Amino acid sequence: MSTKMSTKAFKSEKIEHYKEQFENAKVAVVADYRGYSVTQIQKLRRGLQKENADLTVTKNTLCKIATKGTGFEIIEELLKGPTAIAFGYGDEVSAAKVLSRFIKEEKLGEIMGAVLDGKLLSSAEAKNLAELPTKEELYAKMLGSINSPASGIVYSVNGVMSALVRAVDAVAKTKSA
Repeated sequence: MSTKMSTKAFKSEKIEHYKEQFENAKVAVVADYRGYSVTQIQKLRRGLQKENADLTVTKNTLCKIATKGTGFEIIEELLKGPTAIAFGYGDEVSAAKVLSRFIKEEKLGEIMGAVLDGKLLSSAEAKNLAELPTKEELYAKMLGSINSPASGIVYSVNGVMSALVRAVDAVAKTKSA
């Protein structure tokens, strides 16, 4: 009897853990992790954690229960076989990007799809998501674009001022001579 209770408590704890992850996530990218070693999973987890993301190897039935009534409920369609979910908490792209890069490097597993903004993304769409720039990359590009014209104006104004100073200096020299 106590084993049955501890199993039920364990399952309830897992469901609560999954619920918390889904509540905090901006995106959930589902992958088949078949063939990964423990070391590879740890490496992937570390890479994701650097990007404000996390990896959970799921119990599909418990995960389905945890998503009931959430924007991630449609993830149920992707939960087949050995499943790992990369949760992105910081932005919508980083988790997919890290997972995709890892799969290419290790030549193992595949992205099965994702859920973003309550929409189910196919495998191809999730891979395309991984190709998008992150928010930080976009900010850097925007700042570069904004800064570029400003520095051009500064150089132009400095050039005009330098020319004016040289002209005034030349006129002063000719008058004093």
